[in-house]
Amino acid sequence: MPSATAPPDADSTACVLDLEGIGALVRVLRARGRTVIGPTERDGAIVLTEIESADELPYGWGVELEAGHYRTRRRTDSAAFAHSAGPQSWKNFLHPERVRQWTADRAPDGGMTVRAEHPEPTSFAFLGVRPCDLRAIRIQDRVMIGGRHKDDAYEERRTGAFLIVVECTEPGATCFCVSMGTGPAAQPGYDLALTEVVDEAGHRFLARAGTEEGTEVLAALPRRPADATTAASAREAVEDAAGRMGRTMPEVDLRALLSGTLEAERWNDVAARCLTCGNCTMACPTCFCTTSEDITDLTGDHAERWRRWESCYDLEFTHLPGGSVRGSGRSRYRQWLTHKLGTWWDQFDSSGCVGCGRCIVWCPVGIDITQEAHALHHEALHHEALDRQAERKDETP
Repeated sequence: MPSATAPPDADSTACVLDLEGIGALVRVLRARGRTVIGPTERDGAIVLTEIESADELPYGWGVELEAGHYRTRRRTDSAAFAHSAGPQSWKNFLHPERVRQWTADRAPDGGMTVRAEHPEPTSFAFLGVRPCDLRAIRIQDRVMIGGRHKDDAYEERRTGAFLIVVECTEPGATCFCVSMGTGPAAQPGYDLALTEVVDEAGHRFLARAGTEEGTEVLAALPRRPADATTAASAREAVEDAAGRMGRTMPEVDLRALLSGTLEAERWNDVAARCLTCGNCTMACPTCFCTTSEDITDLTGDHAERWRRWESCYDLEFTHLPGGSVRGSGRSRYRQWLTHKLGTWWDQFDSSGCVGCGRCIVWCPVGIDITQEAHALHHEALHHEALDRQAERKDETP
């Protein structure tokens, strides 16, 4: 959510933090009553979890990504944020996978007591938000609290969340944020932005504030003025990352492409591979669909309603009295892709894809959203060429 006050000029707040400054950042945020969530290496993955110290950051860890493939690997330097998006996103904290909404208990006299669930609000500080994930948070804001029907639970978690963006200097093989206009440089919406620099001059971070609170936090840290060498190194590292994206989207109007290829043969090809498992929707930082689940104990005297994530790949997702609206895997994959890249614009005035590549990595059969978009584009071009050829034949005397 935007700051209540005018954001400061980021350049005017630019300074350099060393590793001591990053350690102090975590301490200061915790002292301000915030729960700090950041990346750490655990169980062979870079995961997001509550951290109590900057020592828990994944210093010296990188990742190896491909379609259907994820591995952590040791780096030759001590960079803390030189890794691409992991299996989780910040959606896991702002829009949790499973939330209890109410409980009901029946008393011995038959009376019923229903209690709405009102968990204590958490004041989050997210450390290590990627620019693509910052855009994803903004998209979720638009979906959850930007319209007439607000999600109060989301708004409560999101309000006041402190966002520390770390610009990308090491894109993964499945990243395509440049194609989606979401990175690798930080865009407005952050409280603090960091760019990590590790070179012969040392390990340090170029830091800028994006809000008044960000300026206050920065002022409480050990820091030094931004020097020209660090600023240039940070800028060059981000620019270099933009030129090393592992994937691209076709340079066309994706909304028009998807709306014009609903009967493409390519859907049959992907349907033959897709397991309709829903992994892509679970890993996606913008997918937001939920369903309600009621449970009870064996006595029948206690019941609970839970809200949990749902996927458009679930056969029951569109179930009506006459059956499921989308009975085939082909139609369900097509729904997901056309919504993500196309009809999301009609609903929310933006794309639903931020180019993080998680759906590619965590697909068990390695289906690649960028490959599918290129294939649909090539098929559309082929049909256009055939149509032009047919027109020329008709015009031949």
